[in-house]
Amino acid sequence: MKKIILSMAMLAMMGATATAQKNIDGLTPNRPLTSGELFQGMSRAIPTGRVVLPYGLDVTFDKTVHLIFPSAIRYVDLGSQNIIAGKAEDAENVLRVKASVKDFETETNMSVICEDGSFYAFNVKYADEPEKLSIEMKDFLSPTDGRLPSNRSDIYFKELGNESPVLVKLMMQTIYQNDKRTIKHIGTQQFGMKFLLRGLYAHNGLLYFHTRMENGTNMPYSVDLSPLR
Repeated sequence: MKKIILSMAMLAMMGATATAQKNIDGLTPNRPLTSGELFQGMSRAIPTGRVVLPYGLDVTFDKTVHLIFPSAIRYVDLGSQNIIAGKAEDAENVLRVKASVKDFETETNMSVICEDGSFYAFNVKYADEPEKLSIEMKDFLSPTDGRLPSNRSDIYFKELGNESPVLVKLMMQTIYQNDKRTIKHIGTQQFGMKFLLRGLYAHNGLLYFHTRMENGTNMPYSVDLSPLR
């Protein structure tokens, strides 16, 4: 009888030790793992602080949801064929989303990357009457009470090399706000239009041109694109 009691006590101690070891990192839940949490081979859980929290989005078959982003859309990925999405014509920062199947039951997801390097994640489900049909996604560079917004990500584009689009945007904003003229007497003037080079900056292999255009004619002229040759 003493041997049996001693054996049971040792087993209880081993079980408690194993439980303590499982929960010591705070990542393993104190419950049986489901099939979706099991992986083949050794793996560790992703900390909550590294997860980009998705937005909840309702879509329907008979209406279109429009998402307005702070910059041009570069990449869109849909989780399933139950939803369809596409950029609005002549609007690079507006995304149209709707259900391609009526009353689909399984929740799906959608991801969007913009030209400024911002990343947006969405969990999408079907609703007969979505309450929000036109949604403006806030620029992640705007004030957030000292906290980093959830869509801030280190996303890099090929044409920018090793520079983050976030840093490129911040540098261009700083140059524009300071508006310092470090270069003089470089420009051109013709037909009432004047184009001046006010500054030239370099950082991490990229050149930043600070330019100014003046219109002395009676015809309004809006600048859309200025290619360099």
